[in-house]
Amino acid sequence: MTTAPEVTLREDVEVLTVANVTVEFGAIKALSDVSFTVRPGTVHAVIGPNGAGKSTMFNVLSGVYRASAGTVSLGSTELNGLRPHKIAQLGVARAFQNIALSGTQTVAENLMLGRHRLTHAGFLASGLRLPAATREQRVHRERVREIAEFLELGAKLDLPVGVLSYGDQKRVEVARALCTEPRLLLLDEPVAGMNAEETERMAQAVLEIRDELGISIVLVEHDMGMVMSIADRVTVLDFGRLIADGTPDETQHDPEVIRAYLGAGDDSTPADAVDRDHPHEESSP
Repeated sequence: MTTAPEVTLREDVEVLTVANVTVEFGAIKALSDVSFTVRPGTVHAVIGPNGAGKSTMFNVLSGVYRASAGTVSLGSTELNGLRPHKIAQLGVARAFQNIALSGTQTVAENLMLGRHRLTHAGFLASGLRLPAATREQRVHRERVREIAEFLELGAKLDLPVGVLSYGDQKRVEVARALCTEPRLLLLDEPVAGMNAEETERMAQAVLEIRDELGISIVLVEHDMGMVMSIADRVTVLDFGRLIADGTPDETQHDPEVIRAYLGAGDDSTPADAVDRDHPHEESSP
């Protein structure tokens, strides 16, 4: 990868604190009193079997769902009750499990969508190509190019997304999230559906985002080998409850985690097992 784009370097990355979060949908308790902390500039994985509440937690972090109880804070700013666009404005970006790109538009055009919240020129100024608007667009295009090159997509900027391989499309999804210049990046199953080579490239990209950009990363992922190799800390959910929180080594040898993934009496670790989750979706909610 190339030198990290300076525009995405964040010196204001703060602690993400999830404190006693509960989410209820009628009589269903999707999350029950869940707490964990994401340290600045780390990769923090949230894992668990199907229906554990991982997607619900991501939806709380990004403002799609509102917690019934408990708090989520980024530094001193409480995120509870904020709409998704307000949370995005605070520097929280999400790359989705299901690719949400325009296949007919180029990679560059898709990445420019990530610059929308950073655009100050109004519709009229842009339409009239006023000097300030033109300069701003030039800056955005340059940042898009830098981020694309950082994720090894520079040579594909002018290609329609629809002609790219699945692995490249997933990296475009991550690149678009980076184009918002986040402090916190939420990765929803970044290697779902990838082959071994694509998975390795994405894992390396996640580590370089952490190491070179200093961004905090929270990821939900089913590939336990990938999780255990890149995560600094792992939070494990099961049926909406927190059952473990620690280093990868601590969590994969935790008896509660082993029981959740493999059933009692099996002395393997989750990393040795095939995740009982469906590889492309989690039960609702």
